[in-house]
Amino acid sequence: MRARIYQPARTAMSSGTAKTHHWVLEFAPSEAREVDPLMGWTSSSDTQSQVRLKFDTREEAVEYAEEQGIDAIVQDPKRRKPNIRPGGYGENFATSRRGAWTH
Repeated sequence: MRARIYQPARTAMSSGTAKTHHWVLEFAPSEAREVDPLMGWTSSSDTQSQVRLKFDTREEAVEYAEEQGIDAIVQDPKRRKPNIRPGGYGENFATSRRGAWTH
C-alpha cells in the first residue's frame, strides 16, 4: 500500500487557516476509476482510496505508517508568511484619514 502524509492547505474560498493544523495520511488509488455505462457514475472497487486518517503531529502519522507497514511519502507544507497590513481593515474608516473618501 502506498500513501502520502501531508498537511492540508487552506481552502481557496477562505483566508483563514482553520483545518490546516493537523496532518493527514491518505492512501493512493491502486486502480483507475471506471464509468458505469448505465448511470454514468464513477466507481472503483478500491476501498482504501476512501480512507483519510488525521493526526495531530507529523511524527504521529509517520509512526503509525511504520507500525502498520505502510509505504508513506511525507510532503512538507509550503509555508506562507502572513499578510498583515499595519493599519488593517479599520484604517479604511479612520477619522484621521488624509484625503477624501471617494465612494
